[in-house]
Amino acid sequence: MSTQTDTLWQRLARLTPARIGLGRAGAGLPTREVLKFGLAHAQARDAVHTPMDAAAIAGAIEALGLPTVTVTSGAEDRATYLRRPDYGRRLSPESLNVLSDSAAEPVDLAIVVADGLSARAVHEGAAALLAAFKPHAEAAGWRLAPVTIATQARVALGDAAGAALRARAVVVVIGERPGLSSPDSLGLYVTFDPKPGRSDAERNCISNVRPAGLSFELAAFKLNWLLTQAFSRGLTGVNLKDESDRLLEAAAPDPAIGGF
Repeated sequence: MSTQTDTLWQRLARLTPARIGLGRAGAGLPTREVLKFGLAHAQARDAVHTPMDAAAIAGAIEALGLPTVTVTSGAEDRATYLRRPDYGRRLSPESLNVLSDSAAEPVDLAIVVADGLSARAVHEGAAALLAAFKPHAEAAGWRLAPVTIATQARVALGDAAGAALRARAVVVVIGERPGLSSPDSLGLYVTFDPKPGRSDAERNCISNVRPAGLSFELAAFKLNWLLTQAFSRGLTGVNLKDESDRLLEAAAPDPAIGGF
């Protein structure tokens, strides 16, 4: 019976990074699991505290043929950012002027790449996500503002950035709060008619974008669907449900969308 139970837990453990079926050593966990937990905890802490290399991110995005502009939030350093979330939700006065001065004419979409709570996620995934999304934007004919790279930033900073850039919609690509098995996860937040004061209920979110989670290709597909619907209906948030999976169910699997 014990062998059958062990086999069941082993099968389940292969399906998820969650900590299940860890076993035990006396009244505690096996040493290997204690060490794995310590490593995961350290990776999560590093993800939160490691500064984003904005210049490297800009170089990777510009290599895709997308111009960039770098800005900062109202939080002057990481410690302030972590203690005062409200500072991370607004642009510094200098950055607001930079974006306003660069807005020569209205655009359809502004993309903000922000460090959030995991610079690692942005370092490893932002350029790959934009590479997967760029063909969708080009096919749709959307006019894009220069990609804004924001340090010490929270999701709501995209509202001010999108308004300054005179964009119909904004997408914030941000490092998510790291879990103990996902220090490299990106979140994509879509807001129609961005402006300061928007609530989280007025956004759509695509979460867990990373190699071990939602693939960049599938995330780009979903992002394209949400934006298309947002422009058509004039809204985002709780009144716009992500029904993109219906298209996938109705069609044969497409290798170009990540091999699902």
